[in-house]
Amino acid sequence: MSSPVHISSKEQFSTLLTKSRFVVADFYADWCGPCNAIAPAYEQLAAQLSRPNRITFTKINVDHQQDLAKAYGVTAMPTFIVFERGRPTSTVKGADPKKLSDVVRKLASEASKPDEGGEGSSGSSDTDWTGLAAPKGYADITDQYDPKGLELLNRDSEFGTVKTLFETSKPSALNNGKGKAKDWVESDTDEQLMLFVPFQSTLKVHSLQITSLPPSDGDDDDDEVPMRPQTIHLYTNRSHVLGFDEADGIDPVQTVTIQPEDWDKKTGTAKIDLRFVKFQRVTSLVMFFVDGDGDSDKLRVDRIRIFGEAGEKREMGKLEKIGDEPGE
Repeated sequence: MSSPVHISSKEQFSTLLTKSRFVVADFYADWCGPCNAIAPAYEQLAAQLSRPNRITFTKINVDHQQDLAKAYGVTAMPTFIVFERGRPTSTVKGADPKKLSDVVRKLASEASKPDEGGEGSSGSSDTDWTGLAAPKGYADITDQYDPKGLELLNRDSEFGTVKTLFETSKPSALNNGKGKAKDWVESDTDEQLMLFVPFQSTLKVHSLQITSLPPSDGDDDDDEVPMRPQTIHLYTNRSHVLGFDEADGIDPVQTVTIQPEDWDKKTGTAKIDLRFVKFQRVTSLVMFFVDGDGDSDKLRVDRIRIFGEAGEKREMGKLEKIGDEPGE
């Protein structure tokens, strides 16, 4: 029999999210009557369904781990959040033993199915791909983007849409061509792309992961093989997508240069560490893909992942610009 793991730090929780395919988190407080009432039922589920590296049950005291509660938008207790490969997939608010049991037993059924890459495979299934491992102490917060406000300039319409960049499915280039046809983005008239990503909550953005999987020479039916991104300019808290000429007149918050050795050979993914102090209160992000690592006029991006901490939900009206932290 296994008991829930009591979380004592953000780092401990992040490690569990990386190691265990499913994590069930019970956000509770000692003074909360409903929390105490449902605790025996939760512990019974943990004893019955816990499986090493597959399903891990945790308890998070919101008074002791306020950063974690804020990161996942927990405002009422108890709140139960189910994570799959580090990403929150379902939430149960309140002391409802039947609803909690239904959700947990459903995920137990999913956990009994083998991973594509075998037991303990991380992010390798066709339907839930996450690129590289999440940075220690931070979560995948890609799902915080506002899909209605996404914009991408200079996209070739023969390939995927802007939402393709944020899909959780495994890129077809890593899946023997299976999946959606042309499930990536390529630039159109030249190698530049301008991506605008508004968020549903105010974020602390720690790092990004960019996946680019262009075919090797001779493997593409087209004459021109697209490039991987090389230089990226990042802007925060803009109210709209920047025009290319407009971006040239604005200093980026950070300029990133991806070196050829930065691309992971297995996943085609590069990790971008950000100047964290400059990305503390982010309501929107503009990524200007300036150039690529070759002489082509085409640039290819398959997936983008965002890591950090999510804060309170925002009213999705007009975006308000938030300045840099004082003294920065």
